[in-house]
Amino acid sequence: MTASPIQSEMVLWDNLRTRRRFHEPLRGPDAVANRWLTRLKHARIGMRYLHQEADAVVAMEREWAELGDTKLDERVLKLREVFARRRHDRDLVREGLAAVREVAHRETGERPYRVQIMGALGMFHGQIVEMVTGEGKTLTAAVAATMLGWLRRPVHVITVNDYLAERDADGRQPIFRRCGLIAAPVLNETQPNERIHAYRQPIVYTTQKELVADWLRDKLRLGRIADPVSTRWMREDEVAAGSFGVGRSEVLVPGLHAVVVDEADAVLIDEAVTPLIIAQPRQEDAQAELYGRARDLARELALTKDYTVELAKRRVRLTPAGRARLTSLLEPQEHGIWRAERRREELIEQALVATHCFHKGEHYQIVEDQVVIVDEYTGRFMADRQWEHGLHQSVEAKHDLEVTADRDTLASMSFQRFFRQYKHLCGMTGTAADAKAELETTYRVPVRVIPTNRPLQRTRLPDIILRTDQEKWQWVVQEIEEMNRQGRPVLVGTRCIEASEELGALLTSRGIEHQVLNAVHHQVEAQIIEKAGQRGEVTVATNMAGRGTDIKLATGVAELGGLHVILTERHRASRIDRQLIGRAGRQGDPGSARVIISLEDDVIVKHAPRAGRLLKQWFAGKSGPLPLWAVRAFDIAQQRTQRQAFQGRLGVMRRDEDLDQSLPR
Repeated sequence: MTASPIQSEMVLWDNLRTRRRFHEPLRGPDAVANRWLTRLKHARIGMRYLHQEADAVVAMEREWAELGDTKLDERVLKLREVFARRRHDRDLVREGLAAVREVAHRETGERPYRVQIMGALGMFHGQIVEMVTGEGKTLTAAVAATMLGWLRRPVHVITVNDYLAERDADGRQPIFRRCGLIAAPVLNETQPNERIHAYRQPIVYTTQKELVADWLRDKLRLGRIADPVSTRWMREDEVAAGSFGVGRSEVLVPGLHAVVVDEADAVLIDEAVTPLIIAQPRQEDAQAELYGRARDLARELALTKDYTVELAKRRVRLTPAGRARLTSLLEPQEHGIWRAERRREELIEQALVATHCFHKGEHYQIVEDQVVIVDEYTGRFMADRQWEHGLHQSVEAKHDLEVTADRDTLASMSFQRFFRQYKHLCGMTGTAADAKAELETTYRVPVRVIPTNRPLQRTRLPDIILRTDQEKWQWVVQEIEEMNRQGRPVLVGTRCIEASEELGALLTSRGIEHQVLNAVHHQVEAQIIEKAGQRGEVTVATNMAGRGTDIKLATGVAELGGLHVILTERHRASRIDRQLIGRAGRQGDPGSARVIISLEDDVIVKHAPRAGRLLKQWFAGKSGPLPLWAVRAFDIAQQRTQRQAFQGRLGVMRRDEDLDQSLPR
């Protein structure tokens, strides 16, 4: 059987990508050639191709539905054998999708929609697909993982938390088993011997944190005998047999072959340059007392005169007057590190950064006398993480808490660098289009926007811009009251825990029953989400990215207008705003959304301060909403912070490439 032109092109693409990722980054003429190859791949496997193939698969529904169970299993087995030998072509891919579609229907009662077939096919061909919230990404991922499991194993399916990894692995297990595959979850509590067994399965559901940590543990365990290329590209017969050669009997992750990333923009962009670090605490930290002393000295310095603060970059710089003032504040008996000018200035600047740039309820929360970082994209606690370079200890000292010992880094890798190592990278999210340029530039994978299964009926109401936070919260409460009178459920999105608690207190004072969903109340998350679509329900949530559960409308709510979403602050990335707004109007349901913001919001204060001050001056003394053209200031601020974040990620990518170049081969 001869390979199709598309299959031949995929081989050429993989060969080029292999050479690029593990030998040298493409620059100059090679970069131009790479861009043209990327465009060619986009053109051949574009939206028209996905539409045509999905139509063909749906047309085969009756043929497969008429098969008896025995006959279906026989045909599935034959398809699996063909895929395992890499002898599949375009027609066999159609048959494979039709087979998995029928298996899904018989095992779970869910028959993938046409748009879900498009999404699965796009991921099978190494694409990032955008699918609107509520379009069934979990089932789409299962179809894609099955096809990839026949072709390349093991397949890693990345979810945003342990709960989803376990739920999806167990929930889709009947599909995988009937297709000759097994799925296993790797969770935080999974023991080492269980991890080894799980990673040997064809499909592995886990989080990026667990996967990268296990990968780094392998590198530490193998030490100098670790061969980055061979461990990454371990042959499938070795994986199946559990044979890994000398020194590899305890390898956790037997290679990075194929990965399906859920919430791809969050993992590949928002957390891209976040380093996952394997560290060990020091036996004792002689510097613990220094952070308290640095806090006390920092409190003696005056803003502007002694130091300047760049909120957007989270950076503090001492002025010449500040350096002189710091020197004068030192006691005569203070020696050692306080006499080293550069080191003492670093400690003071870090203490000032902790004071001015990191705030309780937004960036962290104090839980049982410990500083716990809050993920600004999902609103969840990250209890097992610490900031680096003494920042975590400076925040602890800021609140007069016990200063924990700093950690010695044993191994570190950014998620961006890790996922660029995969031979086959694909994923799905509800907001990929906004990040299309970066995803294609950084990971060199195309982005496809999949249409909705049913026409979208969500109404976007005009934005409301207020001068102050106080006015904003008054308008938010008024809007909630109006929707409450209509019996419609309301979802209010806040950007930080403190704001959600403040709004909750306002609603309580007005006698409005509500539920608050943030990192503090995460234990009852499932119950809150389950009730959020009930008649008259009010839910206040700190970020909804990666919640993994759709808000389903109760009977009769659609006739009232469906779910109403209120966004109370612009996020640093417009994609996150879209994720919240996308909670309304799922699967063709009616719904509406409104943005209510103020000139005192964080995005304006930090990233467009001059525009914010000018608008306040122009409309001084005015009450009520500002003209709609004022929203342009928020657009500018959001674009500026997105551009800064992209430049930061681009810089990390260049350093990663230089690091790959410097490593011995």
